[in-house]
Amino acid sequence: MLKEKIGFIGGGNMAASLIGGLIADGVPPSQISVAEPNGERRASLRAHFSVNVTENSDELLKDASVIILSVKPQIIHEVCHEISKKLTGSRPLFISIAAGIQVDDINRWLGGEQAIVRTMPNTPALIRTGATGLFANNQVSQEQRELAESILRAVGVTIWVGNEDEIDIVTALSGSGPAYYFLIIELMQQSAQKMGLSEESSRLLALQTAFGATKMALENSDDCATLRQKVTSPGGTTERAIAIMLDKKLDETIDSALTGARDRARELAEQLGKQ
Repeated sequence: MLKEKIGFIGGGNMAASLIGGLIADGVPPSQISVAEPNGERRASLRAHFSVNVTENSDELLKDASVIILSVKPQIIHEVCHEISKKLTGSRPLFISIAAGIQVDDINRWLGGEQAIVRTMPNTPALIRTGATGLFANNQVSQEQRELAESILRAVGVTIWVGNEDEIDIVTALSGSGPAYYFLIIELMQQSAQKMGLSEESSRLLALQTAFGATKMALENSDDCATLRQKVTSPGGTTERAIAIMLDKKLDETIDSALTGARDRARELAEQLGKQ
């Protein structure tokens, strides 16, 4: 169980999901503090989790060993500048969950020489089935790496990348990925309805099929290509459908989509880092 005091700057949905995961893992609410300017949000966090809440970060920065930057990317520049004025010699571990903001920019805004882990969680973290990529700068110790991983693992699986550029690939794959699967499920449901199945039946079957396929892939030692081949009988319905998908260049579409998402992540990081 984590013994460090953990402070959140920002109390939005992703912060709430991490708080819920940490408490479920046995972290006492008394070890968690949240600085959140919105009074209604503070009241909700206090009521749901019994954590310490405050309007500003002054007290939190004095005590916390870990500071989680859970604010919108558009304001993290301003937030970090304010934090830098209040760091009186302390060197907490900073964990950023602000999408697209690079470690060097965060470090510069915080005053330099800070231990920073940049992360890219995805929205299923809200139900503790997330996937998060992590990257650490050179100031992060091995102990701090383990601490960051423990915190993010409270809401799903984690992977470390050795190069910060890889976080943009994580963004394209798992960060934006849930929306791709929602689209595929949506289109499969629509197609079944066009062929005559009811909306309710189409939705249930599309969702359960996606869930079942994912569960099989997670629990099976075979890779997805092998699993696909095993359920594709020669001359059967699945083979016909797969052939049409590949003929329509589905593989190239997916490749172009992820490449486009990665490139956009890099563009946004460059834009936001110029502040």
